[in-house]
Amino acid sequence: MSTANPTSSHSSTVKAEVLSEALPYIRRFHGKTVVVKYGGNAMTDEALQRSFAHDVVLLKLVGLKPVIVHGGGPQINQALKRIGKEGAFVQGMRITDAETMEVVEWVLGGQVQQDIVMMINEAGGKAVGLTGKDGCLIQATKKLVEDAERPGEWLDIGFVGDITRIEPAVVRALQDDQFIPVISSIGYGEDGTAYNINADLVAGKMAEVLGAEKLIMMTNTPGVLDKGGELLRSLSARTIDTLFADGTISGGMLPKIASAVDAARYGVNSVHIIDGRVPHSLLLEILTDEGVGTMITH
Repeated sequence: MSTANPTSSHSSTVKAEVLSEALPYIRRFHGKTVVVKYGGNAMTDEALQRSFAHDVVLLKLVGLKPVIVHGGGPQINQALKRIGKEGAFVQGMRITDAETMEVVEWVLGGQVQQDIVMMINEAGGKAVGLTGKDGCLIQATKKLVEDAERPGEWLDIGFVGDITRIEPAVVRALQDDQFIPVISSIGYGEDGTAYNINADLVAGKMAEVLGAEKLIMMTNTPGVLDKGGELLRSLSARTIDTLFADGTISGGMLPKIASAVDAARYGVNSVHIIDGRVPHSLLLEILTDEGVGTMITH
């Protein structure tokens, strides 16, 4: 006669409670679009890559419509070093000359995107890679950046783009056919010129145009932190204006938070800045009571 293992029984109960907790969220978000900006350590750590891929496939299988927008900063830096170039940034945006743009296209539209597509497919999903060229998805023009030290003057940072239009037809067609779109942050001008666009900006604009329920940005921090390093769990767009003004939000977080605020202001129900270093952080944020990271609402 076998004897039940109390430890195993307790573990099973905890799993059952987690599944039960997820049910109302699955019901609430069924059929809704969730745009995920995939970046940071979650893109470079093998265990976190597998965790992310399984989370995305699970969300798709329970009826959500995930759309992945990815960057690839570390991979671009590695590729540039191999040809003897160093990356340089202004206000969180990469200075992109013609040679660097070639590397960006190869890394984002090729290597990184195909790795993401492959791991999602291996986890049981059906992912399809897109760049801004596909279906005229991301239309762009050259971006100039105002000089922070000399107001009124503008800096030319090369082939860096501003989004002029998102044409979402190809994304919606893929969603309707049960595919998971994986989008590289490369836009194209009317003359076919390729532009490097900050992936946070692409994710924010994509969420707006698709009428997403949520925009989730994966980072290498627990979320938005105050000056004492404490996590700010909930913020409004109005509160964030104050954090910009007093310098709490600066550097590489500027484009990320600006995109989050714009998305919240223009129709995305909630935006979440979460720690991509936490395994299964996507599921924790979307399908549990506590969630993780910082939630931004209008």
